[in-house]
Amino acid sequence: MEENLVQYIAENLVNAPEEVSVNRKDTGRSVVIELKVASDDMGRVIGRNGRVANSIRALLRAMPPADAGSGRDRRRRVILEIE
Repeated sequence: MEENLVQYIAENLVNAPEEVSVNRKDTGRSVVIELKVASDDMGRVIGRNGRVANSIRALLRAMPPADAGSGRDRRRRVILEIE
């Protein structure tokens, strides 16, 4: 679910959307979202002083947990790595 949001945002920011790749790794209490873009588009995804990247991270924190309907109140940490 988180990876779909990151994919959508990244594809709409960059000049080469076909080179956007998003991978998800579940590691116990956290989820790592790896975003890979073309080197020419790195600045567009990170933004000035990291503002775009921080905004994407804020959106990921605001998303409800994937298992919110199952009665669990466990919140997993989502980490965004941009390569």
